[in-house]
Amino acid sequence: MESKERFSLLLLEPGEYYFEDYIASLININTNNSLNGRLKICSLSLVFEPKDHHFPIMKLPFTQCESITQSLEKDSNIIIIISKQCIEMLENNILEPYKFNNDISFFKIQLQYANIDDCLSLMLQLHRASSLQTPEHRHMAAAIAYGRQSLSKFDPTWLELGEEIIIEVVGQKITPLSINPGRIVLTSLHVYFQPFNNIEVKLYMKIKLSEIKRITKRRFLLQQVGIEFEYESNLQLYLTFKTNEIRDRVYSLLVNQTKLKIENSDRCIMTLKWQNGALSNFDYLLYLNSLADRSFNDLTQYPVFPWVVADYTSSNLDLSNSKIFRDLRKPIGAINTERLSKLQERYNEMNIPKFLYGSHYSTPGFVLFYLVRKYPQYMLCLQNGRFDHPDRMFNSIYDAWKNVQNNMSDFKELIPEFYDISQNCDFLINKYGVDFGYRYDGRKVGNVDLPKWAESPTDFVYKLRQALECDHVSNNLQHWIDLIFGYKQNGEEAVKANNVFYYLCYEGAVDLNNVRDWYQRHALEIQIMEFGQIPKQIFEKPHPSKTYLFIKDIEQLGIESKKDIYWDWRIINLTKYFTSSHKDAVSSVRFSYDLKTVWSVGYDAMLKVHCLSTKKQIRNVTVQKFPVKFNDIILPSKYPSTAIIATMHGSLIVYDIECCRIADDFRAHEDSITCLGWTSNGFLITGSEDGSVRIWETPKTPWTNIDLNKSLKAELEHENKVNCLSISLNEKYLATGTNTGEIFLWTFTDFSFIQQVSSHTSSVNKLSFSPDCSKLISCSDDCSFKVFDTITGLEVYFNKLQCPLKCFAWDGYHLYIGGQNGILYLWDLEKFMLIKEIETHKGKLLSIDVSQDGTMIATAGEDHLVHVWKTKP
Repeated sequence: MESKERFSLLLLEPGEYYFEDYIASLININTNNSLNGRLKICSLSLVFEPKDHHFPIMKLPFTQCESITQSLEKDSNIIIIISKQCIEMLENNILEPYKFNNDISFFKIQLQYANIDDCLSLMLQLHRASSLQTPEHRHMAAAIAYGRQSLSKFDPTWLELGEEIIIEVVGQKITPLSINPGRIVLTSLHVYFQPFNNIEVKLYMKIKLSEIKRITKRRFLLQQVGIEFEYESNLQLYLTFKTNEIRDRVYSLLVNQTKLKIENSDRCIMTLKWQNGALSNFDYLLYLNSLADRSFNDLTQYPVFPWVVADYTSSNLDLSNSKIFRDLRKPIGAINTERLSKLQERYNEMNIPKFLYGSHYSTPGFVLFYLVRKYPQYMLCLQNGRFDHPDRMFNSIYDAWKNVQNNMSDFKELIPEFYDISQNCDFLINKYGVDFGYRYDGRKVGNVDLPKWAESPTDFVYKLRQALECDHVSNNLQHWIDLIFGYKQNGEEAVKANNVFYYLCYEGAVDLNNVRDWYQRHALEIQIMEFGQIPKQIFEKPHPSKTYLFIKDIEQLGIESKKDIYWDWRIINLTKYFTSSHKDAVSSVRFSYDLKTVWSVGYDAMLKVHCLSTKKQIRNVTVQKFPVKFNDIILPSKYPSTAIIATMHGSLIVYDIECCRIADDFRAHEDSITCLGWTSNGFLITGSEDGSVRIWETPKTPWTNIDLNKSLKAELEHENKVNCLSISLNEKYLATGTNTGEIFLWTFTDFSFIQQVSSHTSSVNKLSFSPDCSKLISCSDDCSFKVFDTITGLEVYFNKLQCPLKCFAWDGYHLYIGGQNGILYLWDLEKFMLIKEIETHKGKLLSIDVSQDGTMIATAGEDHLVHVWKTKP
């Protein structure tokens, strides 16, 4: 494994700082070898890198240096070092375990083009610090580094013409197992990172704000002090700051820059995309990892993926057989019930804080266990220049799976590389030919042994990816998400799920900024870095499953998906087809099922019917002799040419438009009826300001007067006024919304209460289930509309507009929202885009209906008007 630049931060201890270097020559007095190269001063060691790559890089830890002195020769630029240990690495530029020479060595280092006083002063400072105990030593070295770094200045000549500095702070660039301090500068055009040393390829990094795709707040050592940028071709820059306050200030200033064009990746959008099948399981898990502060730049918080396949012995991998999969409802430590019983016995005997698993599912050591062939230099850095024992290495897929099922201290999950078909699968191949040693049976450690069903490393990863995306995993992946990122991650639910780890693995368990004892702080940092960190919790409710679980219900209902016939909303232009008017505000408008007529009622107690083909009014009826405001209207398919009208005095009017007569008029509620619903088997649902929802069984055709005592089948009580209701197309669920913002879910089979979902802060004005019955949407006077998962009640989408939202129509993908300002918002919930804003009414837009083929929209408003629009461009 050869490279032009041999020295990197990975040759230092994790957390060690690299200050500066000097051109120098070195004479090893023991061997009399004379070498030209560079002397590098680091916070914990001196490193000499020979110019000739045949010779090893030599590292002298300050703790092992007996003396560092200047030569007594007159005008000498020579430093004499006596060391008890010399660590040699990369001899002949070959990556192999470091050689530790523990004999006393004598070195003469002659500096070229440098002032020995400056160099020697820093070396002696760091040497004195090394005499302290480890925690104080590292603290002192960090203080020396900080003092020197504060003298460094950003060069304003690097700025472009007209570019202004917004903020300049000291921070750190984080890459796997290394921390490089520098100056972070935000300007009106760029983000700069200027390292305090010359280890980087360039003098400074410069990222255009216009190229930044995503900015994510990160935690580092369980402290919220990081920011990660994604820019250009998926390049990343991970920066950390001294305090949370500095981080938040930089983040706030950054996101307010006009040059920034960040992609919309809100959690609710991504969850909805995944549910709809627009996002793969792999990409969704990558996103959740990022949202939970997992980063490829931080091995202490590397992305975690589940074991999904449990069969590594068969000749063929049958993804149609559910028995070949791991149980995703259980953490990896609970799969083997016998091992779990032993762990629970130990747990019950523990003092608080108790833990079930003393080892985590993701640590730097576990990540490099999998990646040692791809990044052998990382393992050498992590393990002080040594590889693991050959028999403990990642030698076989089957052995790794067997171990995580049976070993009392092995509970590790997988990493993204196991499923990433875009990579070259090199983590399974010893492509550098590194000598990892020999196993107990004499076999040399080489490539990873694959199961019989995998023809090659590429085939292995490809088949695992197929397994990750298959129906069985998609149907159960939400359970694993609950364990790792969701409500079963901690607390009582974690105890119930056998998912409890050591307390220092959890965010909030300790605040390092408040730990003043350096011994205690050092111990805590080691614990956090080496023993795993629980991802940040994302979900507090059960995660929803994939939407296509409901497809069978849709097929049984005979509902045809319209997804394939949608037009491009970006070029659509609504054209007004015709307009009708009432004498007062129009409260409700509906298309007939045959799309031949449009019906409307309003506060003028009028029922109007218009023919869509001729655009002429065919009925204009004063339903009652005395004026009563009408709130809602439905056109039940069971009764052709019949309208059921809700009134503000609590009565229901059933009007036969062909016979021009009232077929029925009965007192359904004690207060105003606000909303109506209808089922295919003839049940009528009414909601009222009296706080009740009532379910009525209607007469067989033709409509006859309802017997109130026999027809009322159920009554659902609410503490507040009921504003709206919706019945799912499969007629299994009923949703109700109140004037105080609550939303309730009920079963329509036995009318029992299911749950209250996360509510609005003001009146809920409209509810509707998606065609597949998996989601529920709501809009409110708090200016927002929300999408909820029907099963879990989880809020999977949220957006806020400019005004109170009074009504909407939804087909599951496209949303037509009516605002109090009279504007119709056309929103695409597949692409999560606001497509158009159209001013339809003067004043509130009170009701919207869309024809079943999506070609026509009817709107009704406070301005007494009904508009019918053509949607096709």
